[in-house]
Amino acid sequence: MRQKKLLMIVNPRAGRNKSRGPLFDAAAIFSQAGYLLSIHNTTPRAGDAAEAAAAAGDYDVVAAVGGDGTLNEVVSGLMTLERPPILGYLPQGSTNDFASSLHLPAKPEEAAAAMVAAAPRRLDVGRWGERYFVYVASFGAFTRSSYTASQAAKNALGHFAYILEGMKDLNSLRPYRVKLTADGEALDGEYLFGAVCNSTSIGGLMKLEEERVVLDDGKFELLLIPNPRTPADLQNLVLALLNQEYDREGLVFRHVSSIHLETAEELPWSLDGEYAPSLPAVDIENRRQALEMLL
Repeated sequence: MRQKKLLMIVNPRAGRNKSRGPLFDAAAIFSQAGYLLSIHNTTPRAGDAAEAAAAAGDYDVVAAVGGDGTLNEVVSGLMTLERPPILGYLPQGSTNDFASSLHLPAKPEEAAAAMVAAAPRRLDVGRWGERYFVYVASFGAFTRSSYTASQAAKNALGHFAYILEGMKDLNSLRPYRVKLTADGEALDGEYLFGAVCNSTSIGGLMKLEEERVVLDDGKFELLLIPNPRTPADLQNLVLALLNQEYDREGLVFRHVSSIHLETAEELPWSLDGEYAPSLPAVDIENRRQALEMLL
C-alpha cells in the first residue's frame, strides 16, 4: 500500500514571533499518523505558496501553515489542479479569521492532532475574476488596512494593527458608486463598504452569527454599508454594526451565489487580506464544495 504524502507549506514570517518548536511537534504528529512528510518554507516573494501548492498534485494532503494570506495562496494554487489534494490548515497568523470560523486550535500541535483525527469536509471557494478567496472579498472603508499593515505590526499588535491602520482612512472615508447585481437582484448605489464572505469574522472586527454562515451551501453572505444621507441614517448604521444587526434597515444583507459589479471609480479590493487591484467590472462566484478540507 502506498504511504500517504503530506506537504506542509510554511510561512516562517507569520504570527507574533512564535516559537518554531510547536511546528516540529505538529510535524511529528503527522509522521506518527503515517504520512510521508515534506516541508516547503515560503520565501517573501508573492505567489511562492501558490506555486508550491500548484505543484503538489501527487500529495494526499497539503497543509497551509501561516495566516489568512498563506491559506489564500495555498487554496489558489490547489484550485489550478484537476484533482487537488485535501486541504489542511495550521493557523499561525495574527488574525486567523477563517480559523476562528472553523474553531481550529491555535496551537500547531493541537491543530495537527485535530487534522489527523478529522474526516474531509467539502468547502466552498470564492472566485473573484481570475483569482480566488477563501473567506472574504471586500472593498471600501478600512479594506486597505488589511493589506497595508506591515507584517511586523501584525506580529506585534495583532488585531490592533488593523485598527491603527484603518484609522488612517478616516479622513478619506467616502462612498463608492457601483452597479451591482446579486443573483439577479439589482443593488446599484453608493456604498462605504462591501464584503462578500464565507466566514463568521470579517477583518477580526465585524462578526456574523454562526447559524447565518454555512461553509458548503454554495452561498456567500453579502454585506453592504450604504452611504448615510442624514445624521439619523449614520446613527442607525453605527448601532446596527455595533449590535451585529445586519438585517436592520439601512444595511444590505443577502445570501447569494454570484455577483456582478461595475464601477467607473478606482475601487481596490482585499481578498482574504491580500491586495487586488481595481477593475471596471468583476464577476464573483461561489465554487460550491470545490475543495475538501480536514475539519
